[in-house]
Amino acid sequence: MPIPPPDAPFDLGLPQASSLDASAPGAPAPSRLQLPPGPWANVLDGVCARFPAIGRERWRERFARGRVLDARDGRALDAAEPYKVGLEILYFREVEREPRIPFEERIVHADERLLVVDKPHFLPVAPAGRFVAETLLARLQRRCREPDLAPLHRLDAATAGLVLFSRERASRGAYQALFRERRIDKRYLALAPPLPALTFPLLRRSRIEPGEPFFLMREAAGEANSETKIEVVVREDEAWTYALRPVTGRKHQLRVHMAALGAPILGDRFYPLQERGEADEDFSQPLKLLAQSLRFVDPLDGRERWFESGLAL
Repeated sequence: MPIPPPDAPFDLGLPQASSLDASAPGAPAPSRLQLPPGPWANVLDGVCARFPAIGRERWRERFARGRVLDARDGRALDAAEPYKVGLEILYFREVEREPRIPFEERIVHADERLLVVDKPHFLPVAPAGRFVAETLLARLQRRCREPDLAPLHRLDAATAGLVLFSRERASRGAYQALFRERRIDKRYLALAPPLPALTFPLLRRSRIEPGEPFFLMREAAGEANSETKIEVVVREDEAWTYALRPVTGRKHQLRVHMAALGAPILGDRFYPLQERGEADEDFSQPLKLLAQSLRFVDPLDGRERWFESGLAL
């Protein structure tokens, strides 16, 4: 089956999304919220209390544009809609002046349950912070017209390579268990300075904890909670190509481990931390880290599944 370009829908003959995600062309699929117990008179008061970082007038304007919906029938809710505990609503996250990530994802494999995608550098997997529409999940939800699409694991925005998505809720738990129970082999390639004094292959085990600033991690004393298998694939004068197999999945684990060994991954502006702001992304200098392959036994039919990235390091 031919794979459509990024601006075209990808259709496997599965049920299409309703008009909910078409209410604003180019917008990501809506988020879902079940209204919790509370004293609020109307839905506007309730969402303002739930999301205090978003101003009341901003919420009022979203209601006026039909961007807050009743999940049962897709009906646009009025700001004065009476608050009902347990009511499920859909709302569309929005970010003003969201930067465009100038790289495109590529679908590697699709079947009735799974979607395997090559994520480019710099593109976040899921909405967070200043990125909502410019995320891999939102792009795929628009492209495939599947609002229930969900990533089964995450990659850092800076990391390129394979991301596995679930297309149906019924089988999602079985595939999530592969990651939770460490029954999936993940292989990364990284370009980093040579380490001629070390003997490879080697196993890096350490304790990784939150560091300073808040978005960084660090190695600390104590019982190890992270483990990475490291091999050398290519040895050149200026840099070596390393194969990294994370046994655990701590935040920034591969980047922390390589930096701790004395070979920070090329293009890494966090380890060690570079004096640059978040807005100073240099698209010409990507992190030289690639999620190169995923291999596992399918929990539903027992087949061995093996997917490889088509991206170069």
